[in-house]
Amino acid sequence: MTNKNVVIIGSGPSGISTALYTVRSNIDTTIITKGIGALKNATIQNYYGVGTISGKELYEKSIEQAKELGVKIVETEVVGINYEKTLVVNTLKGDFPGNCVVIATGSERNLPNITNLKKFEHNGVSFCAICDAFFYRNKNIAVLGYENYALHEIEVLNNVTHNITLLTNGNIPTANFPENIKIESRKVSEVFGKDRIEGVIFEDGERLNIDGLFIAYGSCGATSLAKKIGVKVENNKIVVNENMQSNIKGLYAVGDCIGGLQQVSKSVADGAIAGVNIIKELK
Repeated sequence: MTNKNVVIIGSGPSGISTALYTVRSNIDTTIITKGIGALKNATIQNYYGVGTISGKELYEKSIEQAKELGVKIVETEVVGINYEKTLVVNTLKGDFPGNCVVIATGSERNLPNITNLKKFEHNGVSFCAICDAFFYRNKNIAVLGYENYALHEIEVLNNVTHNITLLTNGNIPTANFPENIKIESRKVSEVFGKDRIEGVIFEDGERLNIDGLFIAYGSCGATSLAKKIGVKVENNKIVVNENMQSNIKGLYAVGDCIGGLQQVSKSVADGAIAGVNIIKELK
């Protein structure tokens, strides 16, 4: 199995737990992470055999354990997942192909409260530039976001149209966006249209007419990643079977992003189940 590999997105309890199983079965294992996440401010008192421990200490111990076993830890931001000859995780440090990919990024960040945003999903509102850019050639489109995730989507969309407006929704852009991109900083209150999106309405009542709106708000969270590749999502959670596998072969999800009890013990169990079943799949 030495020529098989797994890429895990997230270094929390569920991601590390998955990695401990796969790396010990001689599967090349890479974790891509932005850092500690939700454990940073946690104090844990109900985890078997540990007593009281800070989330930060538990996290650091788990990273050390994974590295000692041979897990590669790459610190960068994930901006997408796609499928070429195999699954590929797209990051700011390049692409990481994997025979299996595990989403272990925790709960999805809430989208801004914009009226009708969900109503027009698949009818002009898209979560995937690579998937849908083709349909917006030479059209007026907008990207909702302000960080590197939004920049990544704009770089894809720039290949099909130069009529792009970045909607920061009141946030200050933190990425170096191309000069041809119009930047609109006003907050968006509503998406409007009939059968399809026709534009957005700002808080001051002014309208911007667009043919499509691409969502790239904040960092690329679990459900945004899932939607990019056609993974089933319900109630903002990734749908998996009893083996932690999604409806896409080779793509697993574990931890808070699949719902259920938000506890370290549950996340570790999810990772163990995913790890065991990845080993079976790659044998």
